[in-house]
Amino acid sequence: MSSAVYRATINFADRYVPQKLRPLWEHPAGPKTVFFWSPLFKWGLVLAGIGDMNRPVEKVSIRQSGALAATGFIWSRYSLVIIPKNWSLFSVNLFVGLTNAYQVVRVLLHKNKEKAIAQ
Repeated sequence: MSSAVYRATINFADRYVPQKLRPLWEHPAGPKTVFFWSPLFKWGLVLAGIGDMNRPVEKVSIRQSGALAATGFIWSRYSLVIIPKNWSLFSVNLFVGLTNAYQVVRVLLHKNKEKAIAQ
């Protein structure tokens, strides 16, 4: 059902895409595919990671940040070996990895500082 609605929406929009935007529209990783929409919505994870930079370090989950960093870097690599190469997917996953790796480093530095104070 949802794929039929999606196809109908794309077919409707197809008529209104200007000629200059046709190469993007028809691209194998363009708006007609999941390769376009998945990275677009995944930027929400990057924005959440940036928002977490203001969060008190005690409230940052090292497991969650570590898992997101690992998957970000793994999927960055994957996005360069699939066909078609998906640079949008690469960039969003790289930023997911970087923002969450930063959080992991923040937590580790905080824990080391607490250990040094306790000794």
